[in-house]
Amino acid sequence: MDYYANVVIDYLRADRALFINTECCIQLKEGNPDQSGPHWYCDAVTVDFRDRIIYLCEITYSASLGSLVGRLRQWHENWSDICAALARDCCLPKDWPVRVWLFVPEYLIPKLCIRLDQIKGNGPSIVFAPKVTPLEMAQPWKYRGWDRNGEAEKPNVPETLRL
Repeated sequence: MDYYANVVIDYLRADRALFINTECCIQLKEGNPDQSGPHWYCDAVTVDFRDRIIYLCEITYSASLGSLVGRLRQWHENWSDICAALARDCCLPKDWPVRVWLFVPEYLIPKLCIRLDQIKGNGPSIVFAPKVTPLEMAQPWKYRGWDRNGEAEKPNVPETLRL
């Protein structure tokens, strides 16, 4: 997690219906993550009790989006195992949907959309239905810190990534 991630974590925490586990290890098999096979440290696993949904939050300001896209590609390929691991290791409800929530600079959103289309390949869609929030929206002066309920209108984010 980079230094800007704390700004996003504060943004998430300002919505009192969200509960956040930062640097959460998601491992496909039980046991020691260093020896059990594929695993990832997610910037934040966020559980939204209002809407009964689980988010895997990733935060980046890297202009290349390389590491983020690589991770998303791996998640796309292993999605059912990731959801099972969240239920098994984090004791999260199996029947709650799991989505990816991405925080990237606003100017990178068009590039991210292109890269997301590349991940899905010939399939109809990406399995984790990403939600995208511009990093700029997480700046503390953009929301009320004591009751951020939901989000303000997102600038320049395609409709399919807003929900």
